[in-house]
This record gives sequence, structure tokens and C-alpha cells, in this order.
Amino acid sequence: MTRTLTLRSIAPVTHDTYRLTFDRPADLDYTPGQAAHMALDQEGWRDEIRSFTMTSLPGEEQLEFVIKSYPEDAEGHGGVTARIARLQPGDTMLLEDIWGAIEDKGDGVFIAGGAGVTPFIAILRDKLARKGTLKGNTLVFSNKAERDIILRDSFEKMPGLETCFLVTEEEDSPLHRGQIDADLLGKHVTPGKDTCYICGPDAMLDDIAEALTSIDVPEDDIVTEQFD
Repeated sequence: MTRTLTLRSIAPVTHDTYRLTFDRPADLDYTPGQAAHMALDQEGWRDEIRSFTMTSLPGEEQLEFVIKSYPEDAEGHGGVTARIARLQPGDTMLLEDIWGAIEDKGDGVFIAGGAGVTPFIAILRDKLARKGTLKGNTLVFSNKAERDIILRDSFEKMPGLETCFLVTEEEDSPLHRGQIDADLLGKHVTPGKDTCYICGPDAMLDDIAEALTSIDVPEDDIVTEQFD
């Protein structure tokens, strides 16, 4: 069933990422970490369906998304997210359905690349609301540059959450290092104890899953979700 969402607010969280809040349909149900297939409610764009993760919790009055905007000519994005960045309160989007297999399966290490962090926003918020602390959980978050780090301050303020931010292309940043690898993961992951969640581009999923396996993390403790 297609639902029409009315935009209530839009505000930047980084130079190219925005927080959008919509009226929440009363009958909409989802699990923290899940995403929605959505389209712009504009002529010529209603068939251009993209996937965006809900960052609000299911019991909240409004529906929230944190969406990274890509250039109009970015391969595979078709200009949809660039148009989303220009939406104004009162504009509408179409929500087609809910999907996503990534969900809270226990404490552990959340490994994200770029906009792949968005499923973890709701999962960590929900876990914190239920437990009052995120002790025993770590966020390992890779970006190209410091200005790309989504909600850095919010993550750093979450009680009990350990954070490891790194950047790959900003050589003068104190966060600069290479890609997430087995050496880095070995400093944060306790094999056999931690559930390891990975969300990012397809190639990243394969590389990190392989790195986790190499440090003896059981396959059953690795949860993945592709996020282009």
C-alpha cells in the first residue's frame, strides 16, 4: 500500500546530508534498522524508487530520515537525493513498503561506511532507550573526510558507546588512516562475544566480513546490510 508522507522539516546535519521529518502514518509499523522504499511525489519521478532508513523510533509521533544527497549525475542515484535536498515543508514523498534484515541481535560492534551508518542510528537509539546505556557497544565509522561524519556529536554523547571514527582521504586529519582492516577490528572486537554489524557498499561488506572471519569471528555473529 502506497502512503503519502508530508514533509514537516528539513535541516542539514553535514554539508551534504539532511534530517527530514514527516507526518507518521498511524498504521505504519517497522523495526529499528529497517528502511522504506520511497519516491518523490513529483511528475516524472514517482517511478524512481530509492531506499532510505528510518532514524526515528517506531513509537515516535513523526517519521524521521537522515539522507545523504548525491550530485545530479552520480551514477546509480539519478538525481533523486539531490532533489530531496531541495524539498520544502509541505512537499510530499511516497512510501511504498518497508524492508531490511538488519536489526538488534545483541551488543557488539557496529561497522559503517558513509551513509551506511543510518540503520545504526535507530538501533542504537532504541537500545539506549531500553537499557539506559550503550556500554558493551562500539561504533566503527569510516568516511572520506571529517566533514562527512554523520551525527558525530550525537554518537559521542550516547552514554556508554565507544566510538572509533576514521577518514580515508583527509591526510591532515588526526582521524586519518587506511581502510577498516583486521588489525583495526581486532582492537575493538571480541570474537565469540560481540555481534558484528556491517552496513555499507557491497565491496565493503565483503572485505570487512572477510577481515572479521580472519580474526575468528563466527559467521553467525556477522550481520550485514548493503547500502549504496
